[in-house]
Amino acid sequence: MHVQYPARHDLKLGSISRLLTQDRLVVAALGLTQIIGYGTLYYSFSVLAASMEKDFGWHSDWIFGVFSASLLAGGLASPWVGRWIDRYGAGPMMALGSIGAAIALFACALATNGIIFAISLVAVELASSFVLYNAAFALLVQLNPETAKIRITHLTLIAGFASTIFWPLTAALHESLTWREVYYVFAVAHLMLGLPIHYWLSMLSGNRRKTAKNISTPIVEGSLPKEQLRAGFLLMVSGFAFLGFVNAAVLIHMLPILTALGLGSVSVLVGTMFGPAQVASRLVSLLSGNRLEPLSLAIISAALMSVAIALLLSSGNWLTGALAFAVIFGLGSGLSSIAQGTLPLALFGSQGYGERVGQATAFRLVASSAAPFVFAFFMHQFGVSPGLAICVIIGFMAAISFAFTGQLRRQADETIADPNRVSTAIIDGE
Repeated sequence: MHVQYPARHDLKLGSISRLLTQDRLVVAALGLTQIIGYGTLYYSFSVLAASMEKDFGWHSDWIFGVFSASLLAGGLASPWVGRWIDRYGAGPMMALGSIGAAIALFACALATNGIIFAISLVAVELASSFVLYNAAFALLVQLNPETAKIRITHLTLIAGFASTIFWPLTAALHESLTWREVYYVFAVAHLMLGLPIHYWLSMLSGNRRKTAKNISTPIVEGSLPKEQLRAGFLLMVSGFAFLGFVNAAVLIHMLPILTALGLGSVSVLVGTMFGPAQVASRLVSLLSGNRLEPLSLAIISAALMSVAIALLLSSGNWLTGALAFAVIFGLGSGLSSIAQGTLPLALFGSQGYGERVGQATAFRLVASSAAPFVFAFFMHQFGVSPGLAICVIIGFMAAISFAFTGQLRRQADETIADPNRVSTAIIDGE
């Protein structure tokens, strides 16, 4: 039987088509694992915390203090995890993270005292560094840097439902199961769902590297020149750290803030507006074709979050003003998640992406872990309004940091457009 092989050009076109189809499957699969990851490793804790307190005889400050310390540990580990992702690939690291998450959740459930529980909870957050957004964003960049921006938006849109799904799901499970048994269920979910998907992604990324000889792998170049990389990186991570502080401070204390402002029983209603608004902002970004540059997204997200808190500060005791706050704050928070994945790619390129995102995450999580305690101190010492005013200032500091990052890029563009500008400036003594 005679077999007619396709021409090399047709082979490439067919391969590219298959790659695009695979990319969509990758985003859908990653979306599922991100919902499971954020739902089990992050959002479920607040639902189960009260039962944990009773089990270990701790005060609520202690249980959330341990959780904050575990978040800090995960943040400090992020740069190392990012380097391993760059070296070994995001797929294998995510598969390893699924196993680690399952073991850590089992360890928490089996903990016989508070010390073992605290160590196990740190292990949970260390495992999260391997399976959540940083690793998922890096995987999309490694598979196809050219389409990573739109795929990251798709992914954040799907993963934005994690809290919407897992807050009620965890509560429903906890009605018939102890918190330890709920953690057993979550550990099994990582082994039965997360691990197979991440293993498939690991094999897929390995196959992509093997076929790179037939299909050239694109590399996305960053928009900042080498001499401005350090300054640009410091400004970017400062902006994300400021946003992380504001986001954590307000979200952790949202219900107490709304109650203190006199909203009482409708505080929960106001709080529920945050999640849908967060998803809506990502959907709008997607439907607009991602026309806004990542740097513009970062500035807009910081401005929206600051304006929202200022609105709450001025009219928070008015229901309509509080609802507007929740919606606008959710919109800004949703855009910031997209910027966290796309801005490092736009500014610094795809080479070393995993390590850079890991370093940025470390700064952000350090600020986020400190935010609940710092904000609580301001509330107790000076009241809710001064605490909110500080958050407004910090939010605008984030916007300024991103704006200065844009200024660095504009200076680089001007130098490229007018190569004689540098020598002229030296002669004129600038």
